[in-house]
Amino acid sequence: MLAAVLIFGVPWIRLTLNTVSTDDAYVNGHVTFVAARVSGQIARVLVDDNNRIHKGDLLAQLDKEPFEDAVAVKKAAVDTAEADLQAAKASVRGLEAQAMSQRWQLQSAMEDVDNRVALLHDRVAALDKSNATLKLAQLEFGRAQQLQPNQTISQQEYDRRQAALSVAQAEVTQALADVHQIRVSLGLAARPESGDLGEVPPDLDQTFSSVRDAQAALIKTAAQLGVGHSYKQLPKQMVEQFENLNQGDVDRTVAGLTDNAPAVKQAEAKLESAKRDLVQAELNLRYCDVVAEIDGVVTRRNVNPGNNVLVGQNLMAIRSLSEIWVDANFKETQLRDLRIGQPVDLYVDMYGGRHVFKGRISGFTEGTGSTLSLLPAENATGNFVKVVQRLPVRIELEGYDPNTNPLFIGTSVVPYVYINKPPTGPDAGKFLQTRAPQSQSSGPTQSSVGSDK
Repeated sequence: MLAAVLIFGVPWIRLTLNTVSTDDAYVNGHVTFVAARVSGQIARVLVDDNNRIHKGDLLAQLDKEPFEDAVAVKKAAVDTAEADLQAAKASVRGLEAQAMSQRWQLQSAMEDVDNRVALLHDRVAALDKSNATLKLAQLEFGRAQQLQPNQTISQQEYDRRQAALSVAQAEVTQALADVHQIRVSLGLAARPESGDLGEVPPDLDQTFSSVRDAQAALIKTAAQLGVGHSYKQLPKQMVEQFENLNQGDVDRTVAGLTDNAPAVKQAEAKLESAKRDLVQAELNLRYCDVVAEIDGVVTRRNVNPGNNVLVGQNLMAIRSLSEIWVDANFKETQLRDLRIGQPVDLYVDMYGGRHVFKGRISGFTEGTGSTLSLLPAENATGNFVKVVQRLPVRIELEGYDPNTNPLFIGTSVVPYVYINKPPTGPDAGKFLQTRAPQSQSSGPTQSSVGSDK
């Protein structure tokens, strides 16, 4: 009898003194909820509850025909937008040629004014010459009139001088008419107040109506090319500004206007929008294939072929087989000697004592179960009864192989934490973690939405 007590009692006493245990523990793990990312009708469901799947496996498929039609429509819209862009560029090139032509028309208009001013000065000089000729003819005819009574001059010479005077008077009249015509064509008064028929404003080649008209046409065309000019700017300044761009390379300047023209920019924006719509349509088409995001087992399937589903509607859930841990609710009086990294022996009820799982404490929940409940306890009332609180402690498994001895979520576990063995691993010997562990779960892809719970 004593021998039996020693054989069975001593190991139990040793285990009790070196470990902390609780029977309020269970297996927990991540669950990924699979949801539709587009609305439509379910065409196929390829899995059922309790089927084991791998990441990337096809779970369900929506009817693709409406989405394929949408892709075709968006492709046609892209083709149309590309054609519109080419048409806009061709139209802009036509505007560039028109702008170059109007630029030379402006230059020609300024030169025409300069030529008219030069012609005016020439006609004024001719008028001065005619006036001089008229004075000479008047003097010669005057002498002839004085000599005629004395028969000193012949009748033929007298007639010649009289005719020369008439011609000189006619030439003066014609020269004066030419001067008046040119001044009127330049928008000037035929007879200036100063009396100087050659007087011309110094900026006439910049303010003349034909120059301003050519400038306005050029400004309008330049605005369509995305180049802004002010009507207060002188035509000569506009031409110089244009010629000074790109170090005087006019062809390079004109070629650069195509990319910055408003019509081209607008067509490019429409093309970019059409391409993005096409990408979204192709993405929606890929979303018709609902695939698994993690390795695991299908649970809670609630979709069948023919069902109409909405965006975000839950189709099924996937329980992970590898992201498994144990949540042990230790009493607050047991936490004194517990630390992160301490080794743990895990006895699962479903396996009895046949298999012992190994683990280590990985963290402590920052709050007891009562404080994290939907309706936390209110201890400020008058009827207070002290109850020992329990704090959830996470225990991660070490060397766990789901293919050999799988653990099922929710099954009961009895953990034994060895408080006298040295803790190991990250944050060993601490209550709180000092870093965030790298997430082992992958995010949602193009075909399903997953959320860890």
